[in-house]
Amino acid sequence: MTEFLIRRFVRDYAHTENEKVRAAYGRFSGAVGLLTNLVLAAIKFAAGSLSGSLAITADAVNNLSDSASSIVTLVGFKLSEKPADEEHPFGHERFEYLSGLVVSFVILVVGLQLAQDAVSKILQPVVPVFSALSVGILALSILAKLWQSLFYRNIGRRIQSGTLFAAAADSRNDVIATGVILLGILITKFTGVNLDGFMGLAVAILVLLTGIKLVKETSDPLLGEAPSKELVDKIYNAVKAYDGILGAHDLTVHNYGPDRWFASVHCEVDARKDVLVSHDLIDNIERTVGPQLGIQLVIHMDPVITDDPRTNHLKLQVQKMVQAVEPKATIHDFRVVWGPTHSNLIFDVCAPFSCSLSDEEIAERIHQGVKALSENYYPVVTVDRDFVREEADTGEKE
Repeated sequence: MTEFLIRRFVRDYAHTENEKVRAAYGRFSGAVGLLTNLVLAAIKFAAGSLSGSLAITADAVNNLSDSASSIVTLVGFKLSEKPADEEHPFGHERFEYLSGLVVSFVILVVGLQLAQDAVSKILQPVVPVFSALSVGILALSILAKLWQSLFYRNIGRRIQSGTLFAAAADSRNDVIATGVILLGILITKFTGVNLDGFMGLAVAILVLLTGIKLVKETSDPLLGEAPSKELVDKIYNAVKAYDGILGAHDLTVHNYGPDRWFASVHCEVDARKDVLVSHDLIDNIERTVGPQLGIQLVIHMDPVITDDPRTNHLKLQVQKMVQAVEPKATIHDFRVVWGPTHSNLIFDVCAPFSCSLSDEEIAERIHQGVKALSENYYPVVTVDRDFVREEADTGEKE
């Protein structure tokens, strides 16, 4: 059914890499979600009124909040289509993240209200009226929400949308919540134990947990989260595949929307080569790798000396010493200014954010380590942090 609807309502549905097609998928998903959630909310409100069940009414309110979420999703995808302008040169695709964040807060507010009502019902219980109609409506709702979850997940995978993945998870939670309510009604009917308020509280807690989870997921890209290991490895592997690239480091990736990525990376080249030849290599990588991966790629060229045995040996010593200070740290841009009375060791140290030492403490311990190698060595160290996930392959060549 999902495939039929996509073919019917999404023009050029196969070209998901196209921004306009992606936005069309988003608008279509929002419209379908809005319609189904409004229908479910209306039916459950009727069933809750007939049976006097707070739990069913709470579930109806949950569906109503889902309708509001669908509206926000619809508007978010529409606004994200706006092209870049002078005030927003990186485009407007982050509207999709903002819409997801708004949805998350709506869910939290609804969850708090439901929890308050449920506690009141627990303290002053009212036995709900059992009816086959209410049970049938809840069973139908479970099936509808299960389809909705699969629908969102299907389209989310097609366009890699975090907002739709969140909507799929929310719909899946609704299946669980409605199932809990249905179970409570049946228990009350056949045992006489009134669990209506408790089941309503269970739904409220589930809504709150979902809201908290979605707040984190939707705020992470707005705050600036680390790129995925897959993307990091793709960039490093693509860059290091070129002859003449000796190593790569200091990768930073910025995201201004699901289809708008910017990255910069430092690439080491042989200092003996003509600078124009190396620059031409860097230009070719930027023009080829960037479009291949769908990112705006900028590369900084770092010339390094590779044929000085004394420098290479000292670099290995310093690398071992640095890893004794922090096992996951790496060094790069290593060079030595040799002198008759003392030599300057100039290099950068990249430490993970998981390292408990401050930058100043790392620099001080490295300074002491270099001095332990020789009193005639004077370290000039720059400490920076790794902006990619620690488990990602840095792509350094040995």
